[in-house]
Amino acid sequence: MDDIKNIIKDTSLTYQQKVLTLAKAAENSIKVLNIDNETERYRQEGVICDLFEGNAPYRPRYIVPDYEVFLKKGSKFLGLEPPQNIWEAVNSLLILYKNVPSITSFPVYLGNIDTLLERFIKDEDEAYQAIKLFLLHIDRTITDSFCHADIGPEDTKAGRLILKASRELNASIPNITLKYSGKTSDEFALDAISTTLSTAKPSFANHGMFVGEFGEDYAIASCYNGLPIGGGSYTLVRMNMAKLGPKAKDAEDFINNLLPDAVSKMASYMDERIRFLAEESGYFQSSFLVKEGLIENDRFTAMFGMVGLAEAVNQLLGAKEKKDRYGYSKEANDLGVRIISRLEEEVNKHHNPYCRFSGGKFLLHAQVGIDTDMSISPGCRIPIGEEPEIFDHIMHSSLFHKFFPSGIGDIFRFDSTVKNNTKYVLDILKGAMNVGMRYISFYTSDSDVVRITGYLVKRSDMEKLERGEQVLNGAAVLGLGAVKNQHVLERKERKNG
Repeated sequence: MDDIKNIIKDTSLTYQQKVLTLAKAAENSIKVLNIDNETERYRQEGVICDLFEGNAPYRPRYIVPDYEVFLKKGSKFLGLEPPQNIWEAVNSLLILYKNVPSITSFPVYLGNIDTLLERFIKDEDEAYQAIKLFLLHIDRTITDSFCHADIGPEDTKAGRLILKASRELNASIPNITLKYSGKTSDEFALDAISTTLSTAKPSFANHGMFVGEFGEDYAIASCYNGLPIGGGSYTLVRMNMAKLGPKAKDAEDFINNLLPDAVSKMASYMDERIRFLAEESGYFQSSFLVKEGLIENDRFTAMFGMVGLAEAVNQLLGAKEKKDRYGYSKEANDLGVRIISRLEEEVNKHHNPYCRFSGGKFLLHAQVGIDTDMSISPGCRIPIGEEPEIFDHIMHSSLFHKFFPSGIGDIFRFDSTVKNNTKYVLDILKGAMNVGMRYISFYTSDSDVVRITGYLVKRSDMEKLERGEQVLNGAAVLGLGAVKNQHVLERKERKNG
C-alpha cells in the first residue's frame, strides 16, 4: 500500500503516467504463472529478466498490425470507413493508434508510414501540412519512445515529406527506421542521413537481411525489433550473460553446461508466459484487431533476448588489458562467436506450439539493456569507452548480426562537422550493409535528441526530470537512468572523415 501511495504522491509523474504505473502495480500484485524453483533462482539472480512485462500477461508485448488492411477496409469496431484523402488517412491512423496496446500500453509500431500515405498525396503542400501535424500529434499523445515507424526502401514523396517534417519538429517520438537496400536511391539516403544527423533518426535496417528471414511483410518495431506484419511477439525475456559468466569454472563449462541449462530454464519460463497469454488472458479471443484481420495468431513469435556478452567474454578470459579484451583480441572475439553460436543452437532445440510464424522457434534478440544495468553492455556491443576505430568496430559487429533476426544494432556518435559531409556517412552505411550489419544508427554530439540504446530521448527532457519537473515522454526516466548507469552520452565521438 505504501508503494501505491508513493505513486499517487509522485509529482514528477503526469496523470497518465500515474495511471499506467498504478495499473502495473495492480498486475504485479497477483501471481498466476507456474515457475519452478530453479527458474525462479535464475530470475532472482538476474540471469533471467522479464523486462518488466508483469506477473500476469494480458496482451502481447509487441503488436504489429497490418495497417494496409485497415486503410483498405476501414474498421467496423471503430466506425471508420476507408479514407479517401490525406486528412482522412492520418486521422484514421491516429484513431487506430489509440487502440493498439503493447507492453508500454502504447503502440510500438505505426506502419511503413510513407507507403501507407503515398497514394493519398495529391498536393504536396497540403500533404506536408497533414504529415507534419500527424507526426506532431504522435509525439504529443503517444508519449513513449518505443513507438516506431518505418519508411523505405524506395524513395517516395511521402518519405521525403516525413524526413522534412522530422527535421523541423525535432521530436523524440516516433522513432523511425529507413529500410535500406539497392532500391534506395543515394538522394533519398542522403536526405535521411541529413535528418538523422539533425534529430537522431532515422536508423537504417538491412532490408535484404530482413526480407531473407521474414519476407517482404516485416516491420522494425520498438527499438530495432524485426517482426512479422500482422502479428508480433508474445514476449521478450532476456538472459544476462554478465551475471551467468561468473558462475562458470571456465569458458568450456560456460558453453557446455551453464549456457544450455540457463537456456532451458528461460525457454520454459517463456513458455509459461505465452501459455497464460494465449490460453487464459482472453486477448486473442476478444480483440477487434484479431476479428478485423489486422493481426492473427499464426503471425506471432517470441523473442529470446540476451545482454552482456562482452562482460562474460572478458570475465571468462580474465582479460584486463585492452589488447586481450572483447572487440580487440581474436581469442575474445572468437569466444564471443562460439557463445552466440551455441546459444542459437540451444534455443533452436526448443519448440513452442504458439510460435507458428517461426516454426515453433524463439527468435534471438540482442536486447538493448535497461536503465538499471551497470557494467552490462547491450546485446553483443563493445562496452562504451572501449570502442575501436569505426572500421574495426563495424567489422566486429558484423560477426554477430546474422544470429539475431529479431533485432541487433550498433550506434555511432559523430562530431557536428559531419553534417557537412553526409556522403562520408553514406559510404559508412553502404560498407556496413555490405559486410552484414543488420541495423545501424548515427547521431551527432550536439543533437538535443539522443539515441539512448535503441530508443530516443531529448537531453532537455532528461534535464527537466533531474530538476523534478514533469515531461510528456515517459521513457525519459529510462534515458536518464541509462545516462547515469550506462554512460550512453560518453560514446566515442567519431570525427568527420
